[in-house]
Amino acid sequence: MNPINSPSYGLWFMVVINSAIFLIFAFSFTRPKTKRDWRSFSAFSAFVVALFAEMYGFPLTIFLLSGWLTKRYPGIDIYSHTEGHLWDTIFNWKGDPHLSFLHIFSGIAIAAGFIIIAKSWKVLYTAQQKHVLATEGPYAKIRHPQYVGFVLVMIGFLMQWPTLLTLVMFPILIAMYIHLAKVEEKEMLGEFGEPYQHYLDITPKFWPKTHKT
Repeated sequence: MNPINSPSYGLWFMVVINSAIFLIFAFSFTRPKTKRDWRSFSAFSAFVVALFAEMYGFPLTIFLLSGWLTKRYPGIDIYSHTEGHLWDTIFNWKGDPHLSFLHIFSGIAIAAGFIIIAKSWKVLYTAQQKHVLATEGPYAKIRHPQYVGFVLVMIGFLMQWPTLLTLVMFPILIAMYIHLAKVEEKEMLGEFGEPYQHYLDITPKFWPKTHKT
């Protein structure tokens, strides 16, 4: 079956709607202002659009892997939406993929990511208005919670619907966020000096402390 003519794909309206929903939701909590903010949001946007383009538009990954998939799993309809959940197909998990533990866990990761982004933006916005350091809420645990939130959302999406393009993009985006975090810290150190240095000394960058020292 031609993937473009498959009822599971060629749904570009769904690509636009789903991309818009997630990007508007993310934008409402990040409100990018600086070039660095826009760079971070744009990279995340590219990931989301690439994901939904394959989920509902054209299944490039499945198309490229079609030979291997049909040989490895004879009898499957590779262009059905169900088989698009490649982890379930590869590991031969039976049942509705939307009810699998991996899909449920991915939903939790996506929700947690957006919650962290939302809570972080509220703290950061208040701090910027007062021209003080953001050290409350998620910022009390880690220095870059919004980047961590974006990464959690992307991990959740990759657990639901892995594609070759998003799998390649993911480590690139991780490297970009690490670079942006270093640039941000340098700028904040120049602006706030010793107070920010103290914050750097006691607050982990991306992963909260699991025990008191």
